[in-house]
Amino acid sequence: MDKLVVRGGNPLTGSLTVSGSKNTALPLMSAALLTDGPVTLTNIPDLKDIHTFRRVIEVTGTTVDHAPDRHTMTLDAGTLSRAEAPYELVKRMRASFYMLGALLGRMGKARVSLPGGCAWGPRPVDLHIEGMKAMGAEIDLDQGYVVASAPGGRLSGGRMRLEPSSVGATINIALAAALARGGSVIENAAIEPDVVHFCQMLEAMGARMSGVGTRTLEIEGVDRLEPVDFENCPDRIEMGTYMIAAAIAGRPGEAVEIRNGRTDHLGDAFMEAFQWTGTRIGKGDGHITVTPPDELRPVSVTTGIYPGFPTDLQAQWTVLMARCAGNSKVHETVYPDRFKHIPELQRMGVNAIIVGDEVVIEGGKPIQGTSVMSTDLRASVSLVLAGMVAEGETHVLRVYHLDRGYERLEEKLSGAGIDITRVSYDEWADPS
Repeated sequence: MDKLVVRGGNPLTGSLTVSGSKNTALPLMSAALLTDGPVTLTNIPDLKDIHTFRRVIEVTGTTVDHAPDRHTMTLDAGTLSRAEAPYELVKRMRASFYMLGALLGRMGKARVSLPGGCAWGPRPVDLHIEGMKAMGAEIDLDQGYVVASAPGGRLSGGRMRLEPSSVGATINIALAAALARGGSVIENAAIEPDVVHFCQMLEAMGARMSGVGTRTLEIEGVDRLEPVDFENCPDRIEMGTYMIAAAIAGRPGEAVEIRNGRTDHLGDAFMEAFQWTGTRIGKGDGHITVTPPDELRPVSVTTGIYPGFPTDLQAQWTVLMARCAGNSKVHETVYPDRFKHIPELQRMGVNAIIVGDEVVIEGGKPIQGTSVMSTDLRASVSLVLAGMVAEGETHVLRVYHLDRGYERLEEKLSGAGIDITRVSYDEWADPS
């Protein structure tokens, strides 16, 4: 197993480059199953989740040519022959459940395992299933699998309202609706940039859609979708993580450059809160600059669905608040139990306590390096951030969580002045 060893106290300098979005790449890969010709995707990050989902897709008989070093992938579903996504692969990541909509839309049937994923928070698939039923699908549960079929081999279309709004359900329903016989309407649809970019790919393939980027998404099914070449968008959560990294570990008054990201994808709530900390943001051609202030100001935030403050940045924000002189709160409304990073940060000396669905942070205290355990993707990167500004060494264990969503993080950070290395270790070895 691998861990990251971070030696704190080295300033973050120079530049960091944002990779392609994992949360958008997976839906784009799913959309490629809706046509029988080769689809080439670019700016695909080299991540564990991408490799896992590629294997899920290959089980269907689809041909996948993946060049991780070039960040490209060509999928040809002309050879698609099996409408199944097996438990052995789907259990590794929840996004594999997109196969339900893709296979049901393309083949009129699907047998997809109920998903696994991160070790926190309920993420029910009820909305996905109810959406398929609204379009005419017949669905049974069989030993942990969702078995779905469209009478006559093609969905009829329908109307559904998502409560709460869900990125995953919006994408899954849109995949199924694109090739339906009739029209479909998704009320209270998700409007995250990941969803909008995915819909733009469907439109490029010939899907008939209106209301993209609004809460009412209308889809008129077509008989056929065409293959396309399509570029993935930058990862907005990686962008926000690097902005926070620059604010806490950069030299006051010295700009850190962040390339290839899009601040508009982060939403107004994050951008406003970030600037209230006193950190300055400058915009250039294809990059932004982040300049830390002499003293960071504490800012309380409440997470929410887009364009609200991203839940995927609240763990990182907690570390930023720990560096501010003063008190602040992080109120989590999307996944109220998403606080497994807090006990690990407490081990490092961060004065933060959980009160219901809030974390209260007393900032300005020294952070001490120690061994900490990753529990999920965003928690793990928050521990790396804390290690960057801690006194001494921090050993972040179980970084396979981190590898699911951050491409070559240690290489990028070490290239920007951070003392960080990847080391193999035996988790069950007796301490010396």
